[in-house]
This record gives sequence, structure tokens and C-alpha cells, in this order.
Amino acid sequence: MNSLNAPQGVTLTASLQAGFDRILTPEALAFVARLHRAFEPRRQALLAARKARTARLDAGERPDFLAETQAVRDGHWTITPLPKALERRRVEITGPVDRKMIINAFNSGADSYMADFEDANTPNWDNQIEGQINLFDAIRRAIRLEQNGKTYALGDTIATLQVRPRGWHLDEKHMLVDGQRVSGSLFDFGLFFFHNAREQVARGAGPYFYLPKLESHLEARLWNDVFVLAQQELGLPQGTIRATVLIETILAAFEMDEILFELREHSAGLNAGRWDYIFSAIKKFKVDRSFCLADRSQITMTVPFMRAYALLLLKTCHKRQAPAIGGMSALIPIKNDPEKNAKAMDGIRMDKRRDATDGYDGGWVAHPGLVQVAMEEFVAVLGDKPNQIAKTRDDVTVAGKDLLDFRPEAPITEAGLRNNINVGIHYLGAWLSGSGAVPIHNLMEDAATAEISRSQVWQWIQSPKGVLDDGRKVTSDMVRAIIPEELAKVKASGAEGQFDRAAQIFETMATGADFTDFLTLPLYEALG
Repeated sequence: MNSLNAPQGVTLTASLQAGFDRILTPEALAFVARLHRAFEPRRQALLAARKARTARLDAGERPDFLAETQAVRDGHWTITPLPKALERRRVEITGPVDRKMIINAFNSGADSYMADFEDANTPNWDNQIEGQINLFDAIRRAIRLEQNGKTYALGDTIATLQVRPRGWHLDEKHMLVDGQRVSGSLFDFGLFFFHNAREQVARGAGPYFYLPKLESHLEARLWNDVFVLAQQELGLPQGTIRATVLIETILAAFEMDEILFELREHSAGLNAGRWDYIFSAIKKFKVDRSFCLADRSQITMTVPFMRAYALLLLKTCHKRQAPAIGGMSALIPIKNDPEKNAKAMDGIRMDKRRDATDGYDGGWVAHPGLVQVAMEEFVAVLGDKPNQIAKTRDDVTVAGKDLLDFRPEAPITEAGLRNNINVGIHYLGAWLSGSGAVPIHNLMEDAATAEISRSQVWQWIQSPKGVLDDGRKVTSDMVRAIIPEELAKVKASGAEGQFDRAAQIFETMATGADFTDFLTLPLYEALG
């Protein structure tokens, strides 16, 4: 660390590869340290508030819209008008921050690319810093890659960049300030913003972000205050930063107006983060004996609680002149099977057609090969319009009970149980080896879908309703007996990863007495 001339109170505990000093400059580290010292006490208080809320939910409390913020929901306010670069977001491609993915995503034909330091990325030290280097180069159009005799470089027309830092619950263990770990959120945001914000503005866009895993408007307020200070420190006008919040926790669904209000000067709308949302529902009601969801394959965007959430998000955004972005369809192209590929493409079309027809302004895909299919569905509805924010959906009425209508409860099948175990082991093994976005069974899986897999198995074991369609109760012994069989299938598939270790971790998380809040928390501690 001495070679980097670390600022006062800052320590880096990881190895520094060649080129890392481009990002880990004394000035950039001092900026992150400034954010840490200003906001770490509030972050810790909000994380403690999450735990207190979880305890109340475990004791039987049911969430509802907040009485104390009724005036915000009833008020006639809107977010600050969007910058031109964020008016058109019909298709957004997402993916990790490795060099090849970044180039392909920018060139994909999507309107926007969300570069992901979070769920599609294993947050080991090299991935985080190399990702920052890659984006630094891409913004300056200096990114190139020579691989397998092929050259990758940016085309003339590229997608608008948005960056997703890690959530408030994650630390960056390799940077200490005054002996404390810094927030992974502030580390990812701070390094990116410090190095690139002015350059992005000079090139006609700006520093745009996606904010994950928020559970309350107070957590959005913290982000807003971070943005205010960051812009002051770099001498940028307030409102230069714009951020889209992923509504991917069931508690945040009850505070969508309030979240937009807190970020109104910096808001770029909301996104329906469907997979984490399902995980959140399982997690928040995990000990409720009346709660039990069917196989993951049955929990589509058309089931009651997901449909209510999607329509409420859309109505809330457009009422506030904010974009509403649809979530990810996990389907991906299937190159070696035309029949299965045609079915997958039909699934993508139906998903995006529903979003576009409902009134969404855009939607997510995880693969460049899906951009054109998704774009066609949005263009069919929007034509040449950049968005359909004017479609206010005044016909939609969603009550609190609609967001809690957790159907279907059946079927729960052995095939569904095995799929959860298989996906969980496969994904965890890949994650431990450094890959955070993994194609499994013709779906693109990330941390959110792995969370559904392990939490659903845990909840089926705990719940009296966790009964297979053939009458057998899901038990720890049943799961332990299936794990070696599914582990063998994963290994036989030819995939690469630390699968034996993953199977042990999955078994502990799925059959243990206690529920781990996020699987990435203990996994991160095991990473180098």
C-alpha cells in the first residue's frame, strides 16, 4: 500500500495487480474515505433497522402503506425532468463488468447497458477493480480485447451506461478507513463516480446508476444524501447524478412513492426486479405458517402478488413522470436446439409484449441475442416514441392485501425441489470460481435466482405446507438424500466450478435451523 501513498486512515488489505493504481489513486481513495466517514453511521443504523423489522415480521406483523407518509403519496409532485440520454430505455441489457461483456453489451443495439458490480458479479477483489478499469476505458472509447484470434472494440453507436453498485448490506473487506470496512456500495459508487462523472458529462451523458436491494425510503434518502455530497465534492451541479431504484424487496413495494420522492432530484425511475422480489417475499415471511409458494416455475409475473406489484410500480412511476422499467426474463438463446430456441424466443416476446402493453417504458434482457426480439415488442407499442410515461394507468387500484396475495401454493413437485437444489449447487460453485452470471438449463441465473432456490427449499422444510404433490413432506433428510444425486448431475454436465464445496454450503443453508439473510454474506468472507 505504501507504493500508492494511501491517504490518512486508509488501508488496503489486498494484492495490487498491474494497472490497479490507475483506479486506486490517493485522490480516489480519499474520496471514498470521505463518503465512508460521512455516512457509515447511518448505514449501520439502517441495517439495524432492517433486523428490527425482520424480527417484527417474524412475530406476525404484516407490512402496509405507511400512515406517516400519506401526504407524500397524496401529493402532486413529480421527479425532475429526465436528461435526454435517459428518455429512451426500451431495451436495457445487463451483465457483469468483464471486458468482453462490456464491449458486447455496448454494441448490442440496446438503448442502455447496466454494468453490474452486484448480483451478476462475484465481488472478489480482482473482479471489482478490473471492472472499474474496464468501464474507465470504455467511457473513453479506449477499450479493446484480443481473444481467440478475434478483436472486440466499440462500434459507432453504443448503449447508454448505467452502473449498479453493491447493496447497502455488503462490505468491501479489502479497504479499511480508520480500521473499519467501507461499504461495498460506497466503494463501487465512489471509485466509478470520482474517475468518470466529469468525463461522462463532457461526452453528453452523465453518471447514471441502478440502486439494488433497498427496503425503505430512508435507505433511498441515504443514497440521495450520498449523491448530494459527491456532487459537491467534485463541483458538479445537483441533479447530475440520476439513479433508477430496483424495487426488488416486498417492503420497498409499499414505499415506492416515498422512494421516488426522496430521490426526486436524482431519480431515473423504478425497475421491477422480479427475481429478488420473489426471494424477498420468501425471506420476509419465512416463518409464517400460512405462507408457502409453489415451485419457482409457477411464480410468473401473472400470479396475483406479482401482477399487483408490477401494475402498482407502473402506475406510481408514471404519476410522478418517472420511467417504469420491466424486469429480467431469464430465458436465453439455445443455439443447438431450434425447437427449444423458438420456445424461448416466444417466451421473451410474450414477457416484453405484456410489459409494453401494460405501459412499461422498457425491459431487461441478459443476452445480446435477445435485444432485437425485445426491441420489436416495445417498438410495436411505442412506435417512434422514446417512452410512454404519458400512459398513467389511472384504472389500476392496488391495495396492501393485493401485494400479499401469495398464490399459488401448489404444486410443489419433486422435479421443482430437485431443480432448486441443482441450480443452487451449480450457481454457488460457479460463483465461488468467480462467475456471477451463469447459464443453467437454458436460463441465465444470477445471485437472485440462487437465493430463490436455497430459500425456497429452506422454507418448504420449515412450513407445514411444504408437501410434494405426491403427499410426501419436504424434510431435511429428503434434501440431504437428493443433494449428492444433483451434485453428480452438475459435475456430469461439464460445467466448471467448486461444486463439492457448493453442495456443502447449499446443504448448510437449506437445512440449517437458522436462515441466512443473504447467501453472498458468508460466501464473500470465503473469497480471497
